[in-house]
Amino acid sequence: MRRAIGLSLRIGVSGFAVSLLRVSRWRGEPVTVLAEHAFAPSGDHPFDAIANALRALLGEQEIGGWPVSIVLADDLTRLWRVVPPPDAARLADIEAAAGFRFQSLYGESPSAWQISGDWSATQPFFAAAVPRALLAVLGKVAEEFKLHIVGIEPHFITAYNRWRRGLKPGAWFGLVHDHLLTLAAIEADGKSIRAIRALPMPAGQGADQYWLGQTLKREALLLDMEAPELLQVCGAAPAAWSKPVTNPAHIACAVLDQAQQASSGGLSTMALMARCGSAV
Repeated sequence: MRRAIGLSLRIGVSGFAVSLLRVSRWRGEPVTVLAEHAFAPSGDHPFDAIANALRALLGEQEIGGWPVSIVLADDLTRLWRVVPPPDAARLADIEAAAGFRFQSLYGESPSAWQISGDWSATQPFFAAAVPRALLAVLGKVAEEFKLHIVGIEPHFITAYNRWRRGLKPGAWFGLVHDHLLTLAAIEADGKSIRAIRALPMPAGQGADQYWLGQTLKREALLLDMEAPELLQVCGAAPAAWSKPVTNPAHIACAVLDQAQQASSGGLSTMALMARCGSAV
């Protein structure tokens, strides 16, 4: 496939499916699903299963030389808050603090993970980690198909970076994907995140306005914060959340990517994840 100016690829990766999109910034359809591939998760060799799925996904495409951005499902990654030590003077000190915090939270050695963060020696910051074995798999498959990786990000970070400038004072941010609500509790100044929570959603009609309101109020109580006045959310949020608030137990919710969803033409949840963060 010949690449015209303004065209690029996006790949969504989860533990059970992968999706390949062609994105156009200037002409034709803004988003085209080229291929999707579901597979059985492998507890023993999860990254081998992802690699084989990507090879099946890319095998029939003529995409050598194309740039690609990769979005990873949040359950493949880790996100956490780091408080720098009082005597931090070097980047190595801050990186060590992030590693110690990672190990205490997840009970795993940080050596097997690639950790990055918005490093700061003077104020708390958030760090993200991706398994080194997964990064190696992604790099190897990209090399096999002559793709140029321009970015690899967790789904939540991609979504937050896309929408953070549109967040209103007093609002929290949420991302819904695969029955998981990843929630960012935003400070009252609207400029920083106090905490990130990944919250499983009840099945069926259980994730209604009442559940959302009680969940947000509980998280605010645990964090010693005021409950948000508004949740601004993107992804596969239940339609009931954005209905007018008629009960004091409810909290208003606004869908940030409503226009994108309306123009998605029935994209799958994996395609929507791959598309996340794209300006089209």
